Amino acid sequence: MKDLSRAVRRHRGLLAGGLVAAAVATALPTLAPDPVATLLVMTAAHDLGPGVPLSDADVALIALPRSLAPQGVLTSAGQVVGRAVAGRVRRGEPLTDVRLLGAGLVSDRGTVAAPVRLADPATAALLHAGDRVDVLATPTQATAEASATTVARDLRVLAVPGVDDSDGALVVLAAPPAVATRLAGAAVSNRLSVTVLPS
Repeated sequence: MKDLSRAVRRHRGLLAGGLVAAAVATALPTLAPDPVATLLVMTAAHDLGPGVPLSDADVALIALPRSLAPQGVLTSAGQVVGRAVAGRVRRGEPLTDVRLLGAGLVSDRGTVAAPVRLADPATAALLHAGDRVDVLATPTQATAEASATTVARDLRVLAVPGVDDSDGALVVLAAPPAVATRLAGAAVSNRLSVTVLPS
């Protein structure tokens, strides 16, 4: 008994350390936070420009916390490769269904893609695919009485190619054929502009 007491006193530090380690090991699973649920999503592997079909080298698959994944995010290369982004995309940005164009610009029956050249390139820079706009026309030969008139209402922006020159900047709008014809006619003798509608 004396030998046991002597051994306990001699190794008291080791025993205490062992008990502390056992307590910590028991408590760790309780204290550790639950693992964060993730989702594998497609992102841009580098900065992307609009209108160019994407290849495998243009996209990357990363794990993103489910709580941070945007609605409509794409989760496989098959959903992305061969399609083009509607506007500029930064490296690492998750790719969603509304950021990509399909095999054709429009899929709704009775709707066509109507290219519209805006007089002010800075206005086009404010637009993104999915925005909704009204199109206004102002006569190029302006008079004191001339004012802007609305030639089309509530059109969806399909793409903003971003190419601008002295004649303005091009945007592509989804429009019924009759409205597309009206836009083309208005562009002949008018400067076109847009107002952005609330989303």
